[in-house]
Amino acid sequence: MTPPTLLDRLRAWSALVPLLALLAATYWLSQQVLPLPPAPDYKARHDPDVIITDFSAVALGNSGAPRYLLAAREMKHYPDDNSTDLIAPRLTSPFRNAPPIRITADRGTVDHNGSEIFLHDNVVIVRDASAKQGQMKITTSYLHVAPNDETADTDRPVTITTEHSLTTAKGLTLNSATRVLTLLAQVRAQYEPPQD
Repeated sequence: MTPPTLLDRLRAWSALVPLLALLAATYWLSQQVLPLPPAPDYKARHDPDVIITDFSAVALGNSGAPRYLLAAREMKHYPDDNSTDLIAPRLTSPFRNAPPIRITADRGTVDHNGSEIFLHDNVVIVRDASAKQGQMKITTSYLHVAPNDETADTDRPVTITTEHSLTTAKGLTLNSATRVLTLLAQVRAQYEPPQD
């Protein structure tokens, strides 16, 4: 018996060539009729499309004077609900004839059209001292701010500290345009008259 030659081997394998071609054509055809995978729905995901560090923005009034300054260590915008998250936000309302009101917090959220800011965790409101009145500091865990309306409110416990008083309450409203602060419930106050 003579060993098979290359030609003999090719003849033996030639019967498999139509079968391999049929297998390749079947695979190609099955790929053509499979539905395409669904396109990712980025609106269904809550992933940021913009991230800015050391963010700051100034809102101007009708006269061109600054109405308020919003700054944060980090800002993330989310396209699915058009909201914005803030890390270490700082909100400042300057006044021409009065000390500014400064608000800080650990984190915050700005709504879809920028008209409302929701501040969370270690919220501190400070009105600096002036010639007529001393510094006032308010602390709470949550604050809702409507900067265009120049108002802020909370339904959480608040602590108000001045040079000679300590006041606690549950909830407050603050109108920075009229400079009126209203405590809503459970108000307790301690006052120490100045020592002469």
